[in-house]
Formats: sequence, C-alpha cells, structure tokens
Amino acid sequence: MRELITFACAGDALVGTLDRAASTRGLLIVSGGNELRIGAHRGMALMAQRLTAAGHPVFRFDRRGIGDSTGINRGFEASGPDIAAAITAFRAAVPGLTRIVAFGNCDAASALALHDTSGIDALVLANPWVIEPTADALPPASAIRARYAERLRDPRAWGRLLTGGVNLRKLAGGLAKLSSGEAAAPEGLAARVAAGLANKHATILIARRDNTAIAFVEAWQTPAYAALRDRIELQVLDTDSHSFHRPEDKAWLEAKLLAALNG
Repeated sequence: MRELITFACAGDALVGTLDRAASTRGLLIVSGGNELRIGAHRGMALMAQRLTAAGHPVFRFDRRGIGDSTGINRGFEASGPDIAAAITAFRAAVPGLTRIVAFGNCDAASALALHDTSGIDALVLANPWVIEPTADALPPASAIRARYAERLRDPRAWGRLLTGGVNLRKLAGGLAKLSSGEAAAPEGLAARVAAGLANKHATILIARRDNTAIAFVEAWQTPAYAALRDRIELQVLDTDSHSFHRPEDKAWLEAKLLAALNG
C-alpha cells in the first residue's frame, strides 16, 4: 500500500511517500541533486515498488524547497535536518522497524556521509559526489584520463579524429587539464565525506565508467580514506550509467539493497 506522509522540518512541511510491506527492515531513499522523490523516469518510485514486492517498506521524500515540500532548497550540504526528520517520520509511520537502510546516489550519497544519520543501521552509497567546482566546466582529470584511455583502445575513435569528428578545442582543454598534474586532493569535500564515514556502516557502489564514480575512486586512494579502505569495500559494476538505468544495472543495484536490508 502506497501513501503520502507530511512531516515537519525546521518550520517547513516535507512530503514523503511510504510503500508499506510486512518486513521490519525498511529502506529510506534520499534523492540526489534537485530530483523529486519519484526519481528520473519514475525510477525511484518503480524501485520502491519492486522492493516492497520483495517484502520491505520503502520511504522516499522531497527535501525542503524540492517538489511538494515547502521551504528553500539549500542543496545537499544543508540537508542534514531533512534527513533527520525523514528518519523520524519513517520510524513513526512504521513503528515496528528493527533495521533501516538508507540509500543515496551522487550528492545524496555524500549527504548521508556528511550528516548525522542516527537511527540508520546501514548506508548504501552509490557514486558519491566529491567533485569541487571548477572554472573550466570540464570533468575532473581522473575522469578525463579514464575516458581517453578507453577511447585509445577504440579504433572508431581514431577514425573520428582523422575525419574531423572530434572537437579539437575540447580535446585541447582536456589535454591541458591532464598536463596540469591535477589530482584528487585529500582536503575539501572529499576529505569531509571521508571524515563523515569514519563511524558509519556503509556499502559503496561504483559505476565503473561514470565520471562522478571515477572521481570518487581517485579520492578513495588518497590518505584521507586510508582507514576506511581497511573496513569498507567498493563494489563495482562495469557500466557508464550514473543512475543504473539499464535493466541489468537496476537488478544489480536492487540486489545490493536487498543484501543490505537482510544483513
């Protein structure tokens, strides 16, 4: 059974959707970017439906200033009160819950790492966002390196270069960024995400060929993440889909969520 729930957060009214099921182990979905709780192409709503069919209650919500919720949208770094309010609302609506797993993709994953998640038993974080803003609007150097390495192995890419099918200005910009020696720095957002995960039980899911994931994997190798590497394993899917939108990607993601719920 699917129902709407309204709950308070710092003087504003947030709206969530609860899919009820018999299990006492439930999933809280935190949306990334400025995405509504329904998800792109109804992706989160459909995933909730499938997980509910597997027996687990699922709760999703719009943070302040997004979708049906009131207030001002201040972004993922200010979403701590929203997440805390959603945890409280989920537990109030399903009082028999014995385990809550929270899932977030991209900056929602980073939000779950950064903020207090008291009341959550485990996190499933997909492609955490650790990319600092840049003036050149290019992907991080780690993503550029990975993309060039892939294309150098593809004969069709050489053909496009020889026949003028490659944007040479964009190519030059990418090469210049690589030559600058830029690397993921062990400070800023990447380090804050690492610090936030220090005392949390998390599973990290990576879409191997996604730019956001590539940048996180580079940060993962820095000293800021050394202690986490001893106890958290990256689970990697060979896909370029940031949102795991292909049927086989969705099946993999949902299997990981079910494993966390049943863990």
